[in-house]
Amino acid sequence: MSLAALRAVGARAALSRSYLAASHISAAARFYSSKFPSHTVIKMPALSPTMTQGNIASWAKSVGDELAPGEAIAEIETDKAAMDFEFQEEGYLAKILVDAGAQDIPVGQPIAVYVEDSGDVAAFEGFSAADAGEAPAAAPKAEEKSEAKADENKAEAKSESKSESKPSSASSGSAPAGRIFATPLAKTIALEKGISLKNIKGSGPKGRIVAKDVENFKAPEAAAPAAAAAAPAAATFEDIPITGMRKTIATRLLQSTQQAPAYIVQSHINVSKLLKLRQSLNATAEDRYKLSVNDLLVKAIALASLRVPEANSAWLGDQGVIRQYSVVDVSVAVATPTGLITPIVKNAHSKGLIAISTEIKDLGKRAKAGKLAPEEYQGGTICISNLGMNPAVNAFTSIINPPQSAIVAIGTVEKKAIPSSVNEQGFVFEDFITVTGTFDHRTIDGAKGGEWIRELKKVVENPLEFLL
Repeated sequence: MSLAALRAVGARAALSRSYLAASHISAAARFYSSKFPSHTVIKMPALSPTMTQGNIASWAKSVGDELAPGEAIAEIETDKAAMDFEFQEEGYLAKILVDAGAQDIPVGQPIAVYVEDSGDVAAFEGFSAADAGEAPAAAPKAEEKSEAKADENKAEAKSESKSESKPSSASSGSAPAGRIFATPLAKTIALEKGISLKNIKGSGPKGRIVAKDVENFKAPEAAAPAAAAAAPAAATFEDIPITGMRKTIATRLLQSTQQAPAYIVQSHINVSKLLKLRQSLNATAEDRYKLSVNDLLVKAIALASLRVPEANSAWLGDQGVIRQYSVVDVSVAVATPTGLITPIVKNAHSKGLIAISTEIKDLGKRAKAGKLAPEEYQGGTICISNLGMNPAVNAFTSIINPPQSAIVAIGTVEKKAIPSSVNEQGFVFEDFITVTGTFDHRTIDGAKGGEWIRELKKVVENPLEFLL
């Protein structure tokens, strides 16, 4: 690994540590009052830079339990994963303010209280969120309510007097265009019979429709009321609550489709040699590893991104720059029970196939369990989404994950006939995949997108280039 790469990794790790430390400091505040002994209010922490609220999946500690630095006191569901909240102080949990299962708790809201002395725990039995400084909005005073009600009644009375003071159009002898005049009884009968008053000619004073006009009206056959609709069937659907993770996915992908001028470049790539290389390597592995096609494609994408760095860039319009990376961190899309997440294979360009394979398996397993740390899924310089394991998916397109500029969609392997001069039939069957690259035109122009696809095709069809 180059010195620059080591520095980049170290900088990211230091940033992650400092962020988590800062979030811990902001998650607690010391209080002193005459009502309760000295205590510290534990607040909902921000466990990732994008987290604004979270759910409390479970409490690992109960009231009265001793707390030690580094021990998890609760499992918090963030916008991307479920994470252990480790409180870095010694003491005793004195009060839980938010029960397990609570959702959409804003960052900074009090969730618990701890004290340094176990003898003080009992004093917090009646402690509430209001005592923690989270008092609910004050209700309007009784006199304010009565005043508001009086004002409302005055406004209604004024409105009624206005409408009564206006002379009616009927009495003035000129009806507004399109207005229908009918007696209350005529309206009632028309409603019961399902007759439209606009089709009836009134015989009352000044054309007013009376009851007998409605009773004597015969609707044309074409206008006969339709048969009564069948009774609605029982509900055949299920309402599934939207999780914080699903909200985040929706927000980011909507942002991508609305703001990124994306274009698509597609290519059919021969993977026959790649599959033979994989088969040969796995045959001699002796259970030490098992490479997948995806592992090899991650390596190929990393090498192509080094050769065409424009695709390995980020659009940072708010900063007025395009950030072009010198390392390739490949985000690998993983489907989890709660939604899509993209753990990152960092420095994929400099890692061997075994290291990439081992890392992807570990990241995928922990992603499905919701146990990834923020730095393991936030960031990345380019993304791969592989549905090749589904034989029904020949090709598809993916949505760019901003601020990245490219995402690569991989379809399933297909047999295709290609011309052959050595085969007596004149053709042979080879294995192909359809690769679809989606690029952000703000960062990488169409010609460069095509160049990146060409480099990927070159590496995949000549996998010995992995050694270069």
